[in-house]
Amino acid sequence: MLHRCLAGLLLATAATSASANAWTQQRGKGQVIVKAEAMRAKEGYDPTGAVLTLPAEREDRSLGLFVEYGLTETLTLQFKGDWQSGEDAFVDYVGRGPVELGLTWQAYRDDRNAVSLYAGYAMAGDGRNAGYAAPGVGDQDWEVRVSAGRSLGGPGRGLAGGWGPDRSFVEVQAARRMRDGLPDETRADVTFGSHFGEGWMVLGQAFGGMTDGDGARWLSVETSVVRNLGQWSLQAGWRRTVAGRETPLAEGAVIALWRRF
Repeated sequence: MLHRCLAGLLLATAATSASANAWTQQRGKGQVIVKAEAMRAKEGYDPTGAVLTLPAEREDRSLGLFVEYGLTETLTLQFKGDWQSGEDAFVDYVGRGPVELGLTWQAYRDDRNAVSLYAGYAMAGDGRNAGYAAPGVGDQDWEVRVSAGRSLGGPGRGLAGGWGPDRSFVEVQAARRMRDGLPDETRADVTFGSHFGEGWMVLGQAFGGMTDGDGARWLSVETSVVRNLGQWSLQAGWRRTVAGRETPLAEGAVIALWRRF
C-alpha cells in the first residue's frame, strides 16, 4: 500500500581512506555516525509502478546512530538504531525504531579489493499509533549481507593536472533480510566515492530492494558531500526515490556527523 515506508540504508565509512562496509575496521579502531533524515512525499507508486497523488502528504523523520568497532583485524562489531516519527493520511507514529546488532567478517582483502560478510539481528521499535509498529521491520529480523569493494587510484593521481579526484572507490552490496511477521526482503546497494585531497569526498549512492511475492519495490538515489575535519567529518546530501511499487515517491535532506576513534 502507498502508506508503507520502505527505505534502504547505507552508511559509508571514514573519509580518510577509500573504505566502506566491504573494508572492516582495524583492531581497536572504530567510528560513530549520527545521521538525521527528513523525507517528504506527495506522490507514490501504485502496484503497477505508476505515479499517483497520495491522499495526504507523507513525512518521515529519523535520527539514527551507527557504531562500528574492530574486535580483530578481520572482525568488526556493528550497531544500528534510530528514533523515528512521521505521519500521512493513515498513520501518525513516533518512537524508537529498529535496533540491530551484527558482525562483519573480512573474507578477503588486498591492496585494492575487499570482500566481507555480515550477519545481524534486529528487534522492532516501539513507534506506535494504535498498535502501529515502526515501518519496514518485523518483530525479530535476521539479515545476511555480502559486500565487495575496489579502490581506484591513489594519492597524486588526479585528472587533468590536479582537477578531479585523486582516488576513488566503488562498492556493491547484496542482502537478504528474513522478517518475522512480514514478507522477507532482498536488497542491493551500490556506492561510488571520490576523494578530493584529504579534506573532501563526494558520494553517489543507489539502493533498492523488493519484498517477496507481489509486495513493495523501491529504488532510491542519494548524492552527498563529506567534509573531513581530522577525527570528525560532516556529510550533507539529498535523497530521492526514482522507481518503485507500493512505496512513496519521497525526497529530502540527509545530514550526518562522523567521529572516528
